[in-house]
Amino acid sequence: MVQAYILIQTEVGKASVVAETIGSLPGVIQAEDVTGPYDVIVRAQADTVDELGRMVVAKVQQVDGITRTLTCPVVHL
Repeated sequence: MVQAYILIQTEVGKASVVAETIGSLPGVIQAEDVTGPYDVIVRAQADTVDELGRMVVAKVQQVDGITRTLTCPVVHL
């Protein structure tokens, strides 16, 4: 199982709608509105890195109101 944090910038005033929409996607553990340089932080999981990448590109980035994402895979050192 691969997990990652997805940091999301949204259009002004869209953070709550984006977080709610993404929170209902399969593989999303949690989606929260935050303050700072990013508007929403998501924790997601998938079986493989490739599946995680497909989820981000095909599902997360397609949500209306998102302007930029940064995916940070969790590592266990």
